Amino acid sequence: MKAYRLIILREHPVWKEAAARWFHARWGIPLEAYRESMEASLAEGVAVPSWYLCLDGQRIVGGMGVIENDFHNRKDLTPNVCAVYTEEDCRGQGIAGELLGLVCRDMRAHGLETLYLVTDLTGFYERYGWAYLCMVQGDGEEKPSRMYMCRLTETPEAPGDAERGTRFAR
Repeated sequence: MKAYRLIILREHPVWKEAAARWFHARWGIPLEAYRESMEASLAEGVAVPSWYLCLDGQRIVGGMGVIENDFHNRKDLTPNVCAVYTEEDCRGQGIAGELLGLVCRDMRAHGLETLYLVTDLTGFYERYGWAYLCMVQGDGEEKPSRMYMCRLTETPEAPGDAERGTRFAR
């Protein structure tokens, strides 16, 4: 059975530089922007920004963050889950779903009631309690993207993925 470890960056700051480089390589956002956001996430009592990783030993295989606004025109829809990514060779094992569950539990523990995210995917986030809300215009994008929301007070815990032969630890 494959075993992964989920971490919250604020609890494991030693991963900050590796995480910043990993997200930068996947999304092309300037490395310094990730470094600044991750440094801000380490402050005592801060809920947003926050960063989350899935590790396979010492390898980052998945991750996502929570920031105020994920580069769209609806500044009132905040905070946003951002930079959702799972390495191609690790997809289909429940990593993104487990990370979403961790994010929701962590944000709920910080007193947040709603999260938002921007995506072009349909059908994926609904499995984890997210609902389509509206279309938003991304900064510099020609076409609008889908905005989803998750009411943290109404969302069940993310389902486990034992049936996939995957085990997750914290």
